[in-house]
Amino acid sequence: MSAVAEQSAVIAKTKELCAEIVADPSFRKNQAKVERFLSDDAARLQYQSVHERGDELAHKQRAGIELSKSEVTEFEAARDALFANEIARDFLEAQRELEQLQGEIAKYVGATIELGRVATEDDIQDSGGCCGGGCGCG
Repeated sequence: MSAVAEQSAVIAKTKELCAEIVADPSFRKNQAKVERFLSDDAARLQYQSVHERGDELAHKQRAGIELSKSEVTEFEAARDALFANEIARDFLEAQRELEQLQGEIAKYVGATIELGRVATEDDIQDSGGCCGGGCGCG
């Protein structure tokens, strides 16, 4: 029997945490922003276009190709237009906040497992990096 199955109380508490997350007004607000964006074809297409163009330009730079002034100007104009789109801007903000929430939860759970006790805020701040320093990022 796996450790997860043997610790059904842990899974039950995890499900309780998930229920709390879904019930949180801030989460629901961010989820609504994501859903609004996903239902807006024009905003999604605009986002996709800017994202793909950004990837293309980054690839060129990594390959040692100097970007022309017009390429940079066109990209910046498209990016500015994307940020001017309320639906896309709200989506990007919601995405960032949801990723931060997920990261914070992962830090606490990861630190708790590593430490063998409930992690404190000090443990999280002292751990460095994105994942407690174990990956070499911190």
